Amino acid sequence: MNKTLSYIFILLFLSGLVNAQMQGDVNNNDIVDIVDALLVAQYYVELDPDNFDWFIADVNGNGNIEITDAFLISQYYVRLIYNLPVNKLSKTQGLPEGYNIIGYFTQWGIYKRNYFVKNIVQSKTAPKLTVLNYAFGNIVDCECIMTTRKGVMDGWADYRRPFLAEESVDGVGDLPDQSLKGNFNQLKKLKKMYPHLKILISLGGWTWSEGFHDASKSKPNRQKLIHSCIDLYIKGNLPIEGTAGGVAVASGIFDGFDIDWEYPNNPGAGNSYGPEDTENFTRLLREFRKQLNELDPNLLLSIAGPAGEKMFANIQLNRIHYYLDWINIMNYDYHGAWEKQGPTNHMSALFSSSNDPSYGYIKNFYTDYTIQKYLEAGVPAYKLNLGVPFYGRGWSGVTNKSDGLYQPASGPAQGTYNLGTEDYKLIKFKGYEEYWDPVAEASWCFNGDIFWSFDSPRSLENKMNYIKKLGLGGVMFWELSADTYTGELITTIYKNLN
Repeated sequence: MNKTLSYIFILLFLSGLVNAQMQGDVNNNDIVDIVDALLVAQYYVELDPDNFDWFIADVNGNGNIEITDAFLISQYYVRLIYNLPVNKLSKTQGLPEGYNIIGYFTQWGIYKRNYFVKNIVQSKTAPKLTVLNYAFGNIVDCECIMTTRKGVMDGWADYRRPFLAEESVDGVGDLPDQSLKGNFNQLKKLKKMYPHLKILISLGGWTWSEGFHDASKSKPNRQKLIHSCIDLYIKGNLPIEGTAGGVAVASGIFDGFDIDWEYPNNPGAGNSYGPEDTENFTRLLREFRKQLNELDPNLLLSIAGPAGEKMFANIQLNRIHYYLDWINIMNYDYHGAWEKQGPTNHMSALFSSSNDPSYGYIKNFYTDYTIQKYLEAGVPAYKLNLGVPFYGRGWSGVTNKSDGLYQPASGPAQGTYNLGTEDYKLIKFKGYEEYWDPVAEASWCFNGDIFWSFDSPRSLENKMNYIKKLGLGGVMFWELSADTYTGELITTIYKNLN
């Protein structure tokens, strides 16, 4: 009798009925039964069933799916044992106790914004962060890539650009023949100075999410993608370009991955998509968790979760959280100058207001609604990080009435880097009159013509209290360079979470 039939015969012999815990219920039908045991056995002998939650199947929590897990489930099923082991991976790992404070650092910030890793130290931001997400890595042809090609990737900024002494975290400039330079070397120095800090590579983003659709649609594609990502970022094997790159030159910098697919089953910035993305996203995260566990179970995995219901409705929130250390919900951009004629509105309100003229599903564009929906879907509160913006959204030609709130506009306000957006540090020094909405718990400023919606220290303080009240995991913000040079916003976050 072959291996497959032997295991299935043994498992079929064990039969009965028992109420279930979530652990062991690999097909998510709310009971642990012989079908779950059979699915684990099938997976073990590489029949690889589709309807299978890898995380829940690892009932002994050793990071592998094996025949022991199938036997444990079948024993529980026939009451030979009365409790399944608690999977040790079911709680957030890798971080000290306390709240997450997670900030994004942008690869391109070293150019026009003149924002370097050293600024994280100079602003006294570094000791207040628990995690830094480096944005972004790109996926092309089902692989994580590292190249310098406009619009595709910027390996020059990542690991090839020599940093001068005055640009460097430790005041030591790069040598021309160093194998690791650029932002990656600066991040390595930052971690040496602040050993508590975890750094994740964030994949995708608004511009680079095109590759997820194809990379997630089949098991070979998913395996190829994740193997390449681990090889590049975790093992640190960078392609050789000039004197830079080589085997393991970036090892030890990244502690895991932040998946920022914008968005499954949605075109986002004109990306490929389809209804199969919903299930495939779950499978992709499951495969990420599997391969990371095989290397080191302490490696971290998170996602950037959408705030709009039309987006998160396409994600299996009740399943994916098993594979994730946390979800960073993007509780911003609820409104903005893509609504060219207005009405002006809060881009990151904490609560709804009866004065809000929005209608239909847009009426639910506020933070509390999104958070509650994630909780209702079964995501544990401690795995949710509330997202806040360190920038504002603005309109111009705004009717000078009601201090500019909920008024018609003629178009987007002119920002320093883009239409309709502006960094907090720049909004702060415009000198506009600042206003407060006590119902929505949101700030804005208005000069009689131009309106900016943004998070102020006051609104952030309220949001930190909200995080503590609901027992959420912490806060995520986009992004570091938009704060003041003294770190006003992150200091507000830190003081109110500690």
